[in-house]
Amino acid sequence: MQKDELWQYTLQAQDQGKKYQDILAHKFHFSRNLLQKLKQGEHAWVNGKFTYLSARGSVSDILALQLQTEEPPNIPGELLPLDILFEDDFLLVANKPPGQVVHPTPRYPAGTLGNAVVGYWNAQGTPHPFRPVHRIDRNTSGLVVIAKNRFAHQQLAWQLEHQLIHKHYLGLVQGHVHEDQGVIDQPIGLAPGSFIQRVISPNGLPALTHYQVLHRYPQATLMKFILATGRTHQIRVHCQALGHPLIGDDLYGGERRLLPRQALHSFHYAFNHPATGEKISIHAPLPQDLIELVVKLKTE
Repeated sequence: MQKDELWQYTLQAQDQGKKYQDILAHKFHFSRNLLQKLKQGEHAWVNGKFTYLSARGSVSDILALQLQTEEPPNIPGELLPLDILFEDDFLLVANKPPGQVVHPTPRYPAGTLGNAVVGYWNAQGTPHPFRPVHRIDRNTSGLVVIAKNRFAHQQLAWQLEHQLIHKHYLGLVQGHVHEDQGVIDQPIGLAPGSFIQRVISPNGLPALTHYQVLHRYPQATLMKFILATGRTHQIRVHCQALGHPLIGDDLYGGERRLLPRQALHSFHYAFNHPATGEKISIHAPLPQDLIELVVKLKTE
C-alpha cells in the first residue's frame, strides 16, 4: 500500500489513552458501519504496524487507514457524455444536463448520470459503485456530487445532516417577486393520492428556503435559492407557495410556453473535503436552454 493511498492522522495530547475507534468516531465522525468495515481485514496501521482499532493510542502515534477499497460497480456503465467539474481520489462532481435522471429507476433504467459516471470510471480502469451524495430532479440541471468510497459518502452525508454543505440554486420564476430577499418556512408533504407531487402541509417535514432576487425582467424574476433543508421538490413547492412558480414547472403551476422544463439550476456547492478538510467550492455554468430563456425574457 502506497503512503499517498492512506488517510493519516497524528494523535494529539487530547487523544492520549483513547481507543482509535473512539477518536475516529468523535473527532472525525466515522459512522459505526464504516468502523465495522475497517475492522474487517487489515485496514489500519499505527507507526507502520497493523493495529486493532480497539487499541489505545499515545501522543504522536501516526494512525493510517486504507479507505480506498476495491468495490465492483453497482449499476451498469455506459459511455455517455459527462461534464466533470471536479475529480480526485475521493469525489467526482458532475454538471448534469436537464432531462437526465441521476440514478437508474424502473422507468429510466439506462442513460442516467449514474450509468455515465460508472462507464467513465470503467473506461479509466478504476471501477467504483455509484454513490451520489444528493440528487436533483430529472428536469433540474446542475451540480451533483458523487462519492468514490464509503468514507467520502459517509463524511459528506454527515455534513449534509449538520447543514455544513451549502447548496445554491438559480431559478427563473413567473412574475415579479417584490421582496429583494426572504425566507420560506413551510413544511412539505406528499400530495394526497400522489407518489410524486408535494404540497405545503402542516403534517409535512420542516422545509426552509432562503431566497434572493438577482434581477427582475418584464415578466419574470431571476432568483438565488439557498437550501437549509433538502426536501423533495422543495424549491418548486416553495415557489408555488410564494405565488411565483418556476417557469416551465407545470406540476406546480408554471407555464411551459417559454421552456419545457422547470427553470431551475444547481449552480453552487460548497463543503469541506472529506479527507483533507479543505474548503471546496464549485460552480456550474448555466445550460444553453436557460441562457436562451434569459435572452427571451429581456424582450418579453
